[in-house]
Amino acid sequence: MFGALLITLREGLEAALIIGIILAFLNSTGNRKWFKSVWIGTGAALISSILVGSVLFVTIGAFEGRVEEIFEGFAMLIAAGVLTWMIFWMRKQARNIKTHLHDDIQTAISNGSSLALVSLAFIAVVREGIETALFLFAATRGEESPLLSIVGGIIGLTAAVGIGYAVYKGTTKLNLKTFFNITGVLLILFAGGLLAHGIHELQEAGLVPIVIEHIWDINNVLPEASTVGKFFSSVFGYNGNPSLMEMIFYTGYLVSMPFLFFKSGNRQLTTAQV
Repeated sequence: MFGALLITLREGLEAALIIGIILAFLNSTGNRKWFKSVWIGTGAALISSILVGSVLFVTIGAFEGRVEEIFEGFAMLIAAGVLTWMIFWMRKQARNIKTHLHDDIQTAISNGSSLALVSLAFIAVVREGIETALFLFAATRGEESPLLSIVGGIIGLTAAVGIGYAVYKGTTKLNLKTFFNITGVLLILFAGGLLAHGIHELQEAGLVPIVIEHIWDINNVLPEASTVGKFFSSVFGYNGNPSLMEMIFYTGYLVSMPFLFFKSGNRQLTTAQV
């Protein structure tokens, strides 16, 4: 549940901030007539994201046995890779994203192209939407209750829309540096868990060697089936009796990624102003 909440909060807020920047610029320049184009693009992106997510869950979710293990394993690895790329991409782009959006909007207005504004909003939202669908699919593979994931996702998305709207109206200032640092670290931990789960599934399918099946077993101390164990398993990839290969990939990722994340510098916007 927490993993789904974190994903939809982060992805949803990124989309909300981008749409907020677009609408605020149009409003401040006396171009509210273009709002309709932005909402058309946003709506089309939401519908497309839901369709992609539905296809993903229905088709791949229907597989069984070794085929299911292979697809779930690769889905988790892909999700971990895309999630990692997204974290670093947003950290790099945050400083100049407002300027770039303003330039694109101004060009669209100058050309009188409503399609350009529709496309701008569509691309901004559909990217986040498809990423969210992929992340949620991978996250729910490790949870026993998909319903809790759905609830967590709805809570996160609702919070993201609310925060984005508050920022747009100017009733609150969001410290982007702090927000992206905190959620970035949490998502790195989450991605590490997806990586470990993906390796485990591929080992079950026989595509990755096991080498040592269990390098330790602490399920008697913190059982995976316990409430706390389930939480740590779904969010951070906890495994009470991991294999050697799982721990090599998991540890390597969690040692290298936080270091690279903070080394990439603090060149983000200090405060969200749309």
